[in-house]
Amino acid sequence: MPSVTERIQNFNSNRIPVYTALKYQAMARDPFYFFRGTAHLFYEDLANANTLPTLPLTWVCGDLHLENFGSYKGDNRLVYFDLNDFDESSLAPATWELTRMVTSIFVALHSMEVAPAEAKNMALLFLKSYSTVLSKGRSRYIEPQTAKGLVRSFLLKVGERKQKDLVKERTIRKNGDIGLLVDRKRLFSIDDPSLTTKLSEFVNTWMVNVHHHRFQVIDAGFRIAGTGSLGVKRYLFLLERLQEERKYLLLDMKQAQPSSLQMHLSNQQPAWLSEAQRVVTVQEYMQNISPALLRPVLFNNESYVIKEMQPTDDKINFSTLQNRFNDMEAVLQNMAMLTASAQLRSSGRQGSANADELIAFGRDGAWIQPIITYAGEYANQVKADYDKYLAAFTSGYFDTH
Repeated sequence: MPSVTERIQNFNSNRIPVYTALKYQAMARDPFYFFRGTAHLFYEDLANANTLPTLPLTWVCGDLHLENFGSYKGDNRLVYFDLNDFDESSLAPATWELTRMVTSIFVALHSMEVAPAEAKNMALLFLKSYSTVLSKGRSRYIEPQTAKGLVRSFLLKVGERKQKDLVKERTIRKNGDIGLLVDRKRLFSIDDPSLTTKLSEFVNTWMVNVHHHRFQVIDAGFRIAGTGSLGVKRYLFLLERLQEERKYLLLDMKQAQPSSLQMHLSNQQPAWLSEAQRVVTVQEYMQNISPALLRPVLFNNESYVIKEMQPTDDKINFSTLQNRFNDMEAVLQNMAMLTASAQLRSSGRQGSANADELIAFGRDGAWIQPIITYAGEYANQVKADYDKYLAAFTSGYFDTH
């Protein structure tokens, strides 16, 4: 079998080298960042281990971890806290999604120097809270009016952010004109002027034909965000309203790649028209309300997901909760409730288990200890793999120039 470093390099070989280098740099920060960037390793190893139940099948976001829950404004303009990354989404065993999440708890809390016994208690809390919600068979959601504690204060804070402030933060004015701020951290210039023109014309046409919005693109750049998806094509557009009071809009357009789970799944997947259709459809299945302007598109025969970039997009930085165990528990209970609710909400859709099957799974609970055992052991493997990766990265093995 290829080494860990070879597996990582092979998986990322089809990405844009200069931006993939940023992914490798992010993965070198600590084991949790490494874990976030290597879902392909996790699922390959999990499939080979073959130690967990493969039923029930549910819709999964595919990369469930502590940093993949966050806030956003739905198309009803209300702010929600929910699962928010569906790049790896698939029809898969519920146990796979849960095991990735629990492994992330072990890895993250180890990086925060939380004692192993306390980390195990937090992992058990997540699984038991998930099991309780699932067994009741009723999906729930979190908005400022229903949130409590830390999540409530978090949502109230992000809800105060204004679009004009986001635009101001992401743009620069020069000689009376406005354009995107190219800081070479969050945004890079697009080197090919003809590509910029084609992208702008595509988005302008899409806005008119699909949404009838009287906006036009006035600038575009290459966006840097996340960890696992760094290196895929991702663009940010600044649009200006053509009529009425001057207003600006930011759009994110991200290339959709095949899910790293699917090659390891034996169950049949729907015949999607594109990878972007998969991402958007599963997101709409699992979330209570989806973000504004969320659509799959094809550009230059490549599949992309378009959505509005919002000032309310944010996540709870779990590392700030170090030694705040009551807050940790409350956030994990919320995350468990959202995970169970997303699976209930999407139950019975295109091959997923129905609500009765999920309720029975929640009441059974025999799967909890095997997940704890595997996730705890795999967290140790993540640390060992990270050490090998860091040594290779430091030696220049992953240089992309």
